Formats: sequence, structure tokens, C-alpha cells
Amino acid sequence: MNQEEIKDEIRRLARERNALILAHNYQRDEIQEIADVTGDSLALSMEAARTDRAVIVFCGVHFMAESAAILAPDKIVLLPRPDAGCPMADMVTAEELRAMKARHPGAVVVTYVNSSAAVKAESDICCTSSNAINVVRSLDAEEVLLVPDRNLGAYIARHVDKRCHLWEGYCPTHDRLKVAEIKQALAENPDALFMAHPECTPEILELAHHICSTSGMYDFARTSPAKKFIVGTEMGILYRLRKENPDKDFILPSPSLICPNMKLTSLESLLRALQTMSPEITVPRDVRERAKLALDRMLAVPRD
Repeated sequence: MNQEEIKDEIRRLARERNALILAHNYQRDEIQEIADVTGDSLALSMEAARTDRAVIVFCGVHFMAESAAILAPDKIVLLPRPDAGCPMADMVTAEELRAMKARHPGAVVVTYVNSSAAVKAESDICCTSSNAINVVRSLDAEEVLLVPDRNLGAYIARHVDKRCHLWEGYCPTHDRLKVAEIKQALAENPDALFMAHPECTPEILELAHHICSTSGMYDFARTSPAKKFIVGTEMGILYRLRKENPDKDFILPSPSLICPNMKLTSLESLLRALQTMSPEITVPRDVRERAKLALDRMLAVPRD
């Protein structure tokens, strides 16, 4: 089949299977185009929690499909590419987190959704980049453990009046972005605004005109009078930014801003998942129930 025939068959099977197709903002253009909903981790988690569809097909990485399985245990959750992992999520294990909790027994554990179900189950509350500051501010605690992203953790720590302990994890894609690349992009585009994701290093965030999640970038680009933006996050976001703002320019400051795991899902793998109803992602009940408490607490906190 050619690409259009594959898209038609995906749409037909999605209707037949009563399936909701979710795609993260970093997915390939053609995947975002065919999805029922695109968004960041928080938006997609909310969609998974409230959908009445029988099947959720998650075009993203493994921890996202796990979150959907936790929030919608009565649904079938499919991940077209089960090998689509997250290096940051792999930088912390439940055993390692338990050891850190033992070293700081009075601290509340705030875990970024970019983590495994087992790690979420060891956490008090989860957060996303779009509500992280509000989550930490909402806690009646003087001491918090911020897991696993050191960059997001440092960003949170600058905005809250709490003692923060940071895990030494990071997103390789955002961490690769160099100060020199941003300075060059700003010099070449003096009329541009630089918007950066809080997974970037503190040195990068110091140069940003606006720091926000991917959903925040859509809002900022749409409402800002500026006509040119330097985009400090994974390149997949450009698809929707350009689609929603055809009169504005969006500049990717570095060729390194690409997540290979997010690009694994193709139309062919999405079609195969709907044809075979696999691979299905499940979470053991004991882990799921504890992880759900942390996710439910996250969902109750507004975005920043």
C-alpha cells in the first residue's frame, strides 16, 4: 500500500476497533496528522483517563503507554513500537529511588512522568513540565526529592521555597543543546524570541525569553505578537507550530534536537498494531494501584 492507502486503512481499523490514537508532540509529522489527539504528556494522560474508547493506541514511548495503562486499566493499550524507550526514564530504578528515600526519610517524592511505572509506584506525586512548579508548591512539605531530571529539578528549585534534592538524570536530546548554538541563532535572528523546554540545561534556560512545556510553546507562539521564534525542544513540535501559525517562522537552533525513540513509530507500525491488536502494554496490579495514586494527584494540579 502507498501512504494514503495506509492512512485510510488505519482510520478504518481505528473505527472498527473503537480505538483512540494518541500522539506525542515529538512524533513524526504523518503520525501527528493521523492521530485523534496530539499533546504533551499531561494532555495525553488526561485523554487516556477520560476516553470511552475500548482501545488506546499510544504513539510515543514506553513510559507514556504505561501511564495510559495505569489510568485506564479497563482499556487495551497498544504501543506500536515497544522498543521506543526513554533514556531518562532508564536512569532511575525503583530500587535506587527507595535507597534515596531512605537517605531523606522526611522528603516528599515528586517524580516526572518520564519514568517507569515501578518508579511512579515509589513516588508520592508525579508532575509534567507543564505543572511541575505548581505540583511542588502545592505540597505541605519543606523537603522534596525531584526525580529523575536534574534540569527540570533545577528549574523547579529556582521557583519554590523548599529544600530540593535532585536526581542526576537528564534527557539526552535536550541536554545536547549548546549555549553557542543558541547564541548563534539569536545573533542571526535578533528579532526572534527563544522559547525553551525546562529539560534544557540551566545555562540554556538563562538565555530563554520564555520557558515552558511543549503545550506552552503552542500557546506562546499563537498569542505572542512576535513573528519569529527559536525553538528549544525536539524537532517534532515544528509540525504543529507551523500548521497553527503559517505567518510565523520557527527556527530549530541545532540538528541534535531529535529524539530517535520518538521517531521509531511509523504509519506501518501503527497499522500493524491495529491489525494485530499488539503489542499490548500492561502494568501489574500492585504497581498500577500505587502508581495511579501519584498520577491522580498530578492530574488534580493545574498547569503552570
